[in-house]
Parts: sequence; structure tokens; C-alpha cells
Amino acid sequence: MKRSIALVLTLASGLVLAAAAQTPAVAQAGGAKIGVIAFQAALAQTNEGQRDMADLKKKFEPKRAEFKALSDEIDSLTKQLQAQAEKLSDVERASKAKVIDDKKKKAKRLGEDAQTDFQHEMQEMYSTLAQKVYDTLAGYAKQEGYTLVLDVSESQQQAPLVLYASPSTDVTKAIVDAYNTKSGVPAPPAAAEPKP
Repeated sequence: MKRSIALVLTLASGLVLAAAAQTPAVAQAGGAKIGVIAFQAALAQTNEGQRDMADLKKKFEPKRAEFKALSDEIDSLTKQLQAQAEKLSDVERASKAKVIDDKKKKAKRLGEDAQTDFQHEMQEMYSTLAQKVYDTLAGYAKQEGYTLVLDVSESQQQAPLVLYASPSTDVTKAIVDAYNTKSGVPAPPAAAEPKP
């Protein structure tokens, strides 16, 4: 039953958008002005989002470096054990294998903890930013006379599923520009080209 309702909603929204896309410049359906936004992309494209993500990555750089150093040490110890395996006694081989195993466990915990912490902080950051961008979107939609704005983010798992939308209905860039102006956060410096 849920699938048939979802299918009907999907088809209906697709038909509305297809019909609306036939009108020039702005989608209008029965007097309704419809727009679409890739909300997740809009969050990532804001100056504040780019700045905060760069800061978050910088904050977790020491953990990443610690994890890499531990992984390198494990690789080195594993190669040493393999190279010396025939020359070592069973006790020495078992001792070295235990050291490697303990370091692998430590690396796994370190990696999982860092990943969990990073995701938690990123989620908090995007949640705060999402509310601010939504407020900008709501103001923009009211000012421009939109009666409906649909999220067409690829990660969107809920209805409405937008099957087609004319590029002229996409308000993503306008919202990003409006938010950047409102927030006053300067654009991040262009990323330096990676060194060979």
C-alpha cells in the first residue's frame, strides 16, 4: 500500500514538474510558483560551509596523522616478522605477532573513534548551517513568490522524488548567493594546487 501511494505521489510530482517546465523562466502550476533546490549541495557551497568543513578537517588532522603513523608501524613490524620468521624461535615469533595484533586493535579503535567523532561534529555543524540556510530559503521563497520549493538532493530518500525539473526552477545558486551575502563570511581562498 505504501509503495503504491509513493508511486502515485512520485508520478504526480513528475507530471506536475513536467507540465510546469513547459512554461518559460519559472515553473508555474495552477498559479503556483515552484522551485527546486539541491539543499545538501547548497550547504556545502556556502562560504560558511566550506570554511567550517576546512576547519573540521584541520581539527582532525592530528588524529589522521596518528592513525597513519600507527598503520605504517604495523606494516613495518609485519614485514620484519615475515622477513625474520624462520630465524626466530616460536616464543619470539609469538611475541612479535602479539605486539602487531595489539597495535592493530589500537589502530582499529583509534580509527573508529576518530570517525565517530568526526561524523558527530560534522552533523552538528551541518545541522546548525542547515537551519540558517533554510531561513534564507524561506525568506527568498516568500520574497520571490514561490509557493513550493522541492529538495532534489541526491541523498533525499523521502517523497517527493523529483523525476524532472527544468533548470530554470533551480534556486540553489540564488540561495547560496543570498546566504553568503547575509552571513558575511568571505569566500575561502582558492585551494593551492597539489605539489607533485
